[in-house]
Amino acid sequence: MNNLIVLPLIIPIITGIILVFLRSSIMLQRVISIITMITVSVISFLLLDIVQTEGIIRLDFSGWLPPFGILFVADSFALLLVLTASVVTTICLLYAFSTIGKDNEKMFFYPFVMFLIAGVNGSFLTGDIFNLFVCFEVMLLASYVLVAMGGKKVQLRESLKYVLINVVASWLFLVALAFLYGTVKTLNMAHIAERVAEAGQEPLLTTVAILFLLVFGLKAGLLLFFWLPGSYSVPPAAVQALFSALLTKVGIYALIRTFTLMFPLNQEITHTLIGIMAGITIIAGCLGALSGRDVYTIGTYNVIIGVGFILIGLAAGTETAMTGAVYYLMHDMVAKALLFLIIGMMVYLTDETIIKNMSGLIRNYPLFGWIYFIVLLALTGIPPLSGFVGKILIGQGALEAESYILLAIGFASSIIVLYSLLRIFLASFFGETTISFEDRKRIPKGAYSSFILLAISIVFIGVGAESLAVYVKDAVNTLINPSVYIDAVLKE
Repeated sequence: MNNLIVLPLIIPIITGIILVFLRSSIMLQRVISIITMITVSVISFLLLDIVQTEGIIRLDFSGWLPPFGILFVADSFALLLVLTASVVTTICLLYAFSTIGKDNEKMFFYPFVMFLIAGVNGSFLTGDIFNLFVCFEVMLLASYVLVAMGGKKVQLRESLKYVLINVVASWLFLVALAFLYGTVKTLNMAHIAERVAEAGQEPLLTTVAILFLLVFGLKAGLLLFFWLPGSYSVPPAAVQALFSALLTKVGIYALIRTFTLMFPLNQEITHTLIGIMAGITIIAGCLGALSGRDVYTIGTYNVIIGVGFILIGLAAGTETAMTGAVYYLMHDMVAKALLFLIIGMMVYLTDETIIKNMSGLIRNYPLFGWIYFIVLLALTGIPPLSGFVGKILIGQGALEAESYILLAIGFASSIIVLYSLLRIFLASFFGETTISFEDRKRIPKGAYSSFILLAISIVFIGVGAESLAVYVKDAVNTLINPSVYIDAVLKE
């Protein structure tokens, strides 16, 4: 049964390799890729159920027991994210079938999506921090291709910036790994946690922890996010949705795992820094969303606001705050994917990106307009949709930790999110239509299906929060009590 752990990583890689040789068979690529992602989603749910009943499970490669061998570890926190990422990718593929274009489909779009999700799932499931670096690189190599897909001049410019930033971050990651290994003589995450606890997280280890904070913060778009708005706005809409839903979330996952498991001590330094960075990130994201005049700018700065808000939960560090962070992380993956799919369709329908040049969309596309309104409410945190539970719990946790400034910044950002997204709704969906009924473009059925499925997911995460609570509670228990994870990995 433990062999199932590696399947969310291995199956997409094998599928991606197969799809490389099926370049000219577009329909076959579509069928294989969607079946693959449905299979991975089902396996992820089965693993989540197994972990809930049997506890954390691990897979040791080649019979080498921890801390010496390569291993993958499945706990509820990792599997909730693997499941959410796999479901979101499946739905984004439905959108891509009718919108990405045959030229892109023949240029290995589906293989690189498979490699992307393999890197994402591997990052969530690995129990070795060097393997985390490897999975990051698999994910990033795929994203380098996807961000430039289409070959437009603006894409090449932004992709160059994106590649350079991530190369620097990867170099810093290796430097941090070298210092860490030189200090604790292990790369197994659970063993690192044990060694750090024994050493008492001395100043050198705290410095290494801050270096990891910079590395993962750069990858998550925390504080150092200057590369994100341009890079996330130039690829095709399906790729934008995948990037906004998955890439920053892997960085956030790495931050949460690092500072709850490996470096939980000296919180007056590390968590204070995380709180400061989260607050500045939210403020900068709000300013960008307020100043934006086009849908891409407003959407990407809302991604940045979401990153900062989730990490308020980590900075607060209480059980309630961490529970809210887990809920909000799942919500943000689904809601941001839907937001960017909708934005992409708006641009397709109007051939415009400036919101004042789009108007009256709801007259020709009423269901489309009201689905946008649903994601607007969810991202604002209006009950009973998905964003509400996470926001309330993060706020309650910030109160418990007496982080009043972060609490004020976080909830003030909800007003900015509401205002920025409402601007799009009022300017682009209402007013006199710029498209006559005769000249209107048809929204493909696959795109509508993806909108509806993601909207249902948003409602489910909110209304069905109680049904998810058992898994979230188990995930948070592991994060708050790292000994649970350590014992599951190091004890035979």
